[in-house]
Amino acid sequence: MSAAGIIFSNIHDECISELTRVRTMASVPFGGKYRLIDFPLSNMVNSNINNIKIITHYNYHSLMDHIGSGKKWDLARRNGGVKILPPFITAYANRENSLYTTRLEALRSVSASIDEIEDEYVVMSDCDIICNVNFKEIINEHISTGADITIVVKEETLNQEQAMKSVLFIADEEKRIIDVLSFPENYNGRGYVWMNILIISKRKLMSLILDATAHNYNSLIQDIIAKRLKDENYRLFAYDGYFGRVRSIPEYYSQNIALTRSNSARELFLGKNSPIYTSVPETSSTYYGNSCSVKTSMIADGCSIEGKVENSILFSGVKVDKNATVKNSILFENTIVSSNVKLNCVISDKNVVIQAGRFLSGHETAPFYIEKNKMI
Repeated sequence: MSAAGIIFSNIHDECISELTRVRTMASVPFGGKYRLIDFPLSNMVNSNINNIKIITHYNYHSLMDHIGSGKKWDLARRNGGVKILPPFITAYANRENSLYTTRLEALRSVSASIDEIEDEYVVMSDCDIICNVNFKEIINEHISTGADITIVVKEETLNQEQAMKSVLFIADEEKRIIDVLSFPENYNGRGYVWMNILIISKRKLMSLILDATAHNYNSLIQDIIAKRLKDENYRLFAYDGYFGRVRSIPEYYSQNIALTRSNSARELFLGKNSPIYTSVPETSSTYYGNSCSVKTSMIADGCSIEGKVENSILFSGVKVDKNATVKNSILFENTIVSSNVKLNCVISDKNVVIQAGRFLSGHETAPFYIEKNKMI
């Protein structure tokens, strides 16, 4: 049994448009030194999936810089390894010659590259999910059940607002899917939430892509899976580990801040002998001044802390001056917090300068965002 990986780097960019104006969803910073791409990429590598294709859309220069040759994930290989696929490398992929908006359109756009995959199975994943999952177990169950597609889900209790942002699957006692609820408006209670991960054979995937091209299908869920439930063997795999999603700026904020408050969230990066890998430049250790105060925070190397930091995530190169206070905030690389500044529930993008005496505050449900290279 061998498997290849396909990662969608741009699906759901519009959910956090503030952060994806200058980068893909895949390269959005997370947890002090990581990028969102690190989760699906590391999950695949830890599952011995070493032939990985990343489908891009636009704004993927920072993604290319982050991944480089793939050496940090042991993917700098002559055969296989990690490859970034620009959009529309086949002439017939998109009849309107417009950028793709769905997974199925993305797959159609790179069908020639997918056809070259020699592995028997394919694992597909988005970049807006935060989890540490071993695909070996899922692939083995996919094979043993004879499934045409295995959908990876998380069983959760949902309120109406959460359900409206989710794709839910209904299954029988044998975990065979019997119904699909896409963003239901009147749903409350327990449900199997799609984690935007699925397993399929390479042969079956190519068949679906060719069928979608012939019939101009656009949605993998609505045009393929939902319409073939009676004819195909689609099954669920219920994941029971830590799972987070990034479907909005408040969710992005809460998933980061959870790392300062939850042991289970912090253990996400270690897993069961399955660490999350990343690529970070070598830099000096963080400097902590004599008068600084740091509590329940994650602080990357290369920072300078002379003020107060509490319940916050600081990326490399952040500077917090004396008498400055940073609470419940996420500061990207090279943010400068000048003296007598007070920050609460703030997300600052890269290279932000906050001048002395400023007081900025958002709320956990509506964090205050400062765009890249901004001076306030």
